[in-house]
Amino acid sequence: MSAPVAQGSSAGIIRKTLSPVAPAPSMVDYDTVRASFSWSAARAELDGLAGGGLNIAHEAVDRHATGPLAERVAMRWIGRHGERRDITYAELARESNRFANVLRSLGVGAGERVFVLADRIPELYIAALGSWKNGSVFCPLFSAFGPEPIRMRLTIGGGCVLVTTASLYQRKVAEIRGALPLLKHILIAGQVDDGALPPDARLLSALMAGADDTLSIAMTTEDDPAVLHFTSGTTGTPKGALHVHGAVVAHHVTGRLALDLREGDIFWCTADPGWVTGTSYGIIAPLTNGVTSIIDEGDFDPARWYATLQDERVNVWYTAPTAIRMLMKAGPDLPRRYDLSH
Repeated sequence: MSAPVAQGSSAGIIRKTLSPVAPAPSMVDYDTVRASFSWSAARAELDGLAGGGLNIAHEAVDRHATGPLAERVAMRWIGRHGERRDITYAELARESNRFANVLRSLGVGAGERVFVLADRIPELYIAALGSWKNGSVFCPLFSAFGPEPIRMRLTIGGGCVLVTTASLYQRKVAEIRGALPLLKHILIAGQVDDGALPPDARLLSALMAGADDTLSIAMTTEDDPAVLHFTSGTTGTPKGALHVHGAVVAHHVTGRLALDLREGDIFWCTADPGWVTGTSYGIIAPLTNGVTSIIDEGDFDPARWYATLQDERVNVWYTAPTAIRMLMKAGPDLPRRYDLSH
């Protein structure tokens, strides 16, 4: 996995130093930092679990939820139709505890694969963190995939649990359900109309409402599996890449050193969690660094994006070259309508 690099490369990170009113970057002498850097020092920035273990969710949420960042907004969700929800670190800890307890009530154990097929909704992020707390493996699926790419990944990955929405299930999973014998549990997130719940599925909100919000986190080690990502499959059968809990060290330190994440930042990563950067730098790195992340469920729209940058006062923006080119096609007049000084 490649870390983001400085402006001027092919990676789409817009650095704070582009704005004349933005704070100065934390690092001004990269040569000194490079000479003094060590992975042992980077590991020491994280708490770790009692007994020497390491768990991504503890580093991302729980250690903040019991400290001065407890009431800081961890995620600000903007719905497709303008809905808004602020989730503090303390609330995110409780909700992810509930999801982990849901998994335990279903008999889902350490190392079992929890797939999530959803748009950028709060349940996706809560499921990721709750899976790690349970010692399970989080497997994000790009919501634009068709039924066959979904079937292939669930089969190759040995999916035990699938979290999705009623709409995505009907459009993309129902026709392949019979070809997924290893899939034991389907959890439907969001609202479901009367009679629309699939026959072998359960309503996630009902399970969460009945789950305890306290939890003894799984005692994972640095080498225990945490995330299963798949390649795009454009050159053949998609290949799974298994990431371990120890990867959180790289996620955290590159968030601090390459993205320059600091206390008080408003961060927006436009990458979908179905792809590796959307998990590494859309979920893990901003949370371990204790900043506020903007989560936008909406599809790409230049005016919406500029308005989000303005209204949320985003000061660290991580996006893709393709998105930049699409914004360029929209012309230079549109961004002049917005205050992007931050």
